[in-house]
Parts: sequence; structure tokens; C-alpha cells
Amino acid sequence: MAQFVAKLGITAETRVLDVGGSPDTWQSLDVRPRVTLLNMPRTREELAAADSWVAADGRALPFRDGAFDVVFSNSVIEHVGDAASQRRFADEVARVGRAYWVQTPNRWFPVEQHLLTPLIHWLPKRLQRWLAPRFTVWSLLVRPSPDRREFYLRHYLEEVRLLDAAALREFFPRARILRERFLGWTKSLIAVSQG
Repeated sequence: MAQFVAKLGITAETRVLDVGGSPDTWQSLDVRPRVTLLNMPRTREELAAADSWVAADGRALPFRDGAFDVVFSNSVIEHVGDAASQRRFADEVARVGRAYWVQTPNRWFPVEQHLLTPLIHWLPKRLQRWLAPRFTVWSLLVRPSPDRREFYLRHYLEEVRLLDAAALREFFPRARILRERFLGWTKSLIAVSQG
């Protein structure tokens, strides 16, 4: 977040749209921009503490062109579905924000960051479908309720589409692609446009 603030010159007057975020993301900042959270209606309880939030889909943002100084999105684009859905998401981010910061886990990092399980995302889908219900590090650590576990695994297997740097660059051709590293590996990618 410090890098986000520094690179995009975030101030208390900056109008930020956080697509898919929560109020917690913004608590650690010394500077408090004017944040509008946008998330799915099912997150209503989680967003109750937000000063401003909107229930909507990131692929069809209900705002005019250039409505925000910055659009921020952390680990959302991989959740919106197929490549066409990811393209719509990227186009909407670029349309409503004069600048943007879109972070996503790197497909080539050896630990899948949703299930916290090494190498599972590199297996063929049929093996992922067999393994994920039987073992993930996420299930061991979080110990989700059976219905939450079923929902999350189904969502991961059917809708999550991880990106690499080339795919992110294709969706955001005007952006600079930053790399967050962990032990030398690129863990996450960030498409940054400073407007």
C-alpha cells in the first residue's frame, strides 16, 4: 500500500474507487483518500463499516468516464471469469479511472495464492477437480464451514483464471507492469497507469 500511495501521489483529496475491496485495506494508511468501495451485494455485512460503498459488478461499473482519480483493485480480476470477462473488467477500470492500480497473483508463482497450495494451479483441471476437495492448505488453515468450503472450491475451479505478465499487459496496454517478489519469484503483478 505504501508503494501505491507513493507511485500514484495519493492524498486525502484523491477520489479512489476500490473494486472488490473492503474497509480494512485502507486502515493501515497514514493518508486517508476519499474511497468508494464497490463489491458484490453478498458482501453487504463486510462493507457495513465503509463510509461509501456500491453494490455492482466490476465488469459494468455504474460510473461516468473518468469519475475517479484512481481505480484500485487487489486480487479481483482473476475472479471475474473467462478472458472476455477479464477484458470487460480491465476496460471498465480504465474507463472510470484517470489512473489505476490493478494487482493480481502471478500464474507462474509456485504456490497458488487462493488455496495456498503448491503447484495445484499448474495441474490439468481434471486433476485439480480431484485434488482440491481432498486437500488444500487453505482448508487446513481456515477450517471453513462445509458450505463455505464447497462454494469457495467451486468458485476457484470454475471461475478463477490466473494471469501472467503477458496476459495482464494485453488487458492493460497503457500500463506499466510491476512485479512483487517473494524469495526471488514474482508473486504478484500490478498494472499501473498514472493517467
